[in-house]
Amino acid sequence: MTMMAKCPIILLLCLPTITFGLCPDALAKCYCGEAEYLFKKQYIVNCTNTGFNNTIPLQKLPDNVEVLIFTGNNVPELPINLFGNSSNNNLKIIDMSNNKIKIIHGKAYHKVVNVERLILNHNELTTDASHHPRLFSNFQNLLELHLTDAFDDNSPENFASLLHNIFLESDLIKLRKLHLEQNEIRSIKDHMLFCSLQNLMDLHLGDNKLEHIKFKINCLRHLRFIDLERNSIVYLNKDELSELDVLPHRGQNLTIDLSENPFSCGYQIEEFFSWLNTTLVNVRNKNKLKCKHDPKNSDEPLFLNLGQSCHLKQSVTTNTQESSSTVTFLSLIIVAITLLLIYTNREVIKNKLLPVVLSLSQKVHYTTIGKNEAHEMDV
Repeated sequence: MTMMAKCPIILLLCLPTITFGLCPDALAKCYCGEAEYLFKKQYIVNCTNTGFNNTIPLQKLPDNVEVLIFTGNNVPELPINLFGNSSNNNLKIIDMSNNKIKIIHGKAYHKVVNVERLILNHNELTTDASHHPRLFSNFQNLLELHLTDAFDDNSPENFASLLHNIFLESDLIKLRKLHLEQNEIRSIKDHMLFCSLQNLMDLHLGDNKLEHIKFKINCLRHLRFIDLERNSIVYLNKDELSELDVLPHRGQNLTIDLSENPFSCGYQIEEFFSWLNTTLVNVRNKNKLKCKHDPKNSDEPLFLNLGQSCHLKQSVTTNTQESSSTVTFLSLIIVAITLLLIYTNREVIKNKLLPVVLSLSQKVHYTTIGKNEAHEMDV
């Protein structure tokens, strides 16, 4: 039968109507049928907010399923071979967001060779080294991996190294887009973290707590975009800026987004300011970048005014310096006006002051004579 779709809020919404009644009994809580997704009609199994606490129903997916949406449930662990014996040859997209997933066992995803997009946003994945690092190893044609807010907030210090092992062991050689936003990432100590992703084009690291760009990108021959919005970057040093410049210098276009980072107006900013004016990297919204003299206080940030001057002094002058310049300028005006008045009224001033000057001169003369006479009398 045909009913009005009760589409969940997902990346792209369904068509107004969808055909139900085609789901196997194990998926009776789900909606099955054709609908528009990613701008084309596809066969969808939608199990959003269905109250599942295990993945057993996913072993009965229809053979013609192209999009699986299994979100808003409570499934802490994904077991080995969670899709059972289903062939899943047509499956292209898997969305398992917001399921409170903590552990994905090795070979959990089996027979997913044609999947191109995997979405695991808003889960609680642990990065315990004891768990199998090859959790994405069967995604031979994966193009997009979405891990926004996917990891436990208490990730260990070696989080980057563990993540590197996952990427390396999973052999994601076709991956083009990687989303790692909102994962409380404070530092990336493993400089080679992304180098195994040979075809990576878009790297999304926004809304983390990164203070520097410590990972290598010159190993990524297809990289075109890095998102670093809303991190904790106070300044970028010469080595970091040079690493960014490597790509355009070899003819590879690169765009980077550094918006809403708490840049400091200290001495390091001058090098960054100069780089912004000369680099071949496309810095998105660079005319809106701001810095503060003290990133910890609530002072109004100052724009890095790129359009008017190549000198940082014009864009980060303090209020004290501005006040001093104003006082000096006004003082010069007052002096100039005074000299002009004296010059235009010189005859009047001369007539007024000449008698006074003559009188004072005579008094001084008489006083000098009196002193000389007194000295002669003492002798």
